[in-house]
Amino acid sequence: MKLWAGRFEKNTDKKVDDFNSSIRFDQRMYKQDIMGSIAHATMLGKCGIIPQNEAEIISEELKKILDEIEQGLIEFEIDAEDIHMNIEKILIQRLGNTGKKLHTGRSRNDQVALDIRMYVKEEIKNIKNMLLDLLKCLVDMARNNTETIMPGYTHLQRAQPITFAHHLMAYFEMFKRDYLRLNDCYKRTDVMPLGSGALAGTTYMLDRLYVKEMLNFSAISENSIDAVSDRDFIIELASCLAICMMHHSRFCEEVILWSTSEFAFIELDDSFTTGSSIMPQKKNPDVAELVRGKTGRVYGNVVSLLTVMKALPLAYNKDMQEDKEAIFDSIDTVKLCLPVFTEMLRTLKVNKNNMAAAARGGFTNATDLADYLVKKGVPFRNAHEITGKIVLYCIDKNKSIEELSLGELKSFCELIEEDVYKNIDILECVRERKIPGGPAPEAVLSHIEKASAFINDESWM
Repeated sequence: MKLWAGRFEKNTDKKVDDFNSSIRFDQRMYKQDIMGSIAHATMLGKCGIIPQNEAEIISEELKKILDEIEQGLIEFEIDAEDIHMNIEKILIQRLGNTGKKLHTGRSRNDQVALDIRMYVKEEIKNIKNMLLDLLKCLVDMARNNTETIMPGYTHLQRAQPITFAHHLMAYFEMFKRDYLRLNDCYKRTDVMPLGSGALAGTTYMLDRLYVKEMLNFSAISENSIDAVSDRDFIIELASCLAICMMHHSRFCEEVILWSTSEFAFIELDDSFTTGSSIMPQKKNPDVAELVRGKTGRVYGNVVSLLTVMKALPLAYNKDMQEDKEAIFDSIDTVKLCLPVFTEMLRTLKVNKNNMAAAARGGFTNATDLADYLVKKGVPFRNAHEITGKIVLYCIDKNKSIEELSLGELKSFCELIEEDVYKNIDILECVRERKIPGGPAPEAVLSHIEKASAFINDESWM
């Protein structure tokens, strides 16, 4: 018999039991549900709402149930609907009337809201730790590549010379923002809703602040209707994770390109690639491709959550049960991708000579030639036009700019002197870009030191 069956004359149809049940996916919140119930029972005893000794009996039995679940000794039931009713049903079977007192002053609505907030808080911490490991990996890679010259791209066309360290640190900034977004999301999740009841609170004088302290929340909810109907924090987390996966996917796209024979900038470790069932020579970047592919499902979960919530009247509606699978899937997907993605980066080999050779092709020093002319007194737009004509000449002669003789260069502008060759040297082009935020080794090293300070700042933890 269901715990809420008093008002009903018929049993629920078995098909409805299966349709209505969420135990298949919300059972993962068993620990949060039990810890929340222990805090609630302890508070009921402290406030004299139930006898102190019964509160203690309930708490001790809940701890036993937790231990048995973790040992795999308890099997949950579909017809008990969800993790909350399953645990309460087991408690009542063991304690009888004493167990029935646990739900005093509580609704499943505020109980569900509590459990998912506790679960999300824990998972945000887990993902932040994984991101921190990725940030450390990027800093370590950057330190080893401050003078590894490569072409920077716009429109996937070679644009200007940069360093591999500078490119890596661009991704550091992206993933740092992901880390900070999760920090902010955590703050809005860290609100204790228990005591809100179904939607209108309760006539029992519950000590909500005591429960807040027991469960390590920073605040209590200020409106009982909002507390049970709010899923903003779930949608916010799903959005944060989608942005994080977008950054993963962008990086993976470059890893895939760089590992091709056409680029040959990097070589992925054998342990992070796969072969072909028919082509013996293949070494496929499956890890990067799968991360790129899994990004789509995380995007889809954001849309699913927004759609579930888009027209719901206040307060709780059964539709909101659909929030769990979407956010669980996003969390699981990111936790699956982050460690393998980090190790893929940590183990790859950088082909520095190929990167440098690519930087020397494609006229990546053309802008530096234009800047050289500007420093000689030529207006930038004129310098741009002169350099464009030099590039066109080089294409016709199948030469690079630095391969042109001084005479050839002077035929385009008499102000060009012998010092031009130093100014258009690829390494010099990079070293001169030492403005803060630039690719010069000294600028990148400064960025790396700031990044290391961020990683070591425990106030972010």
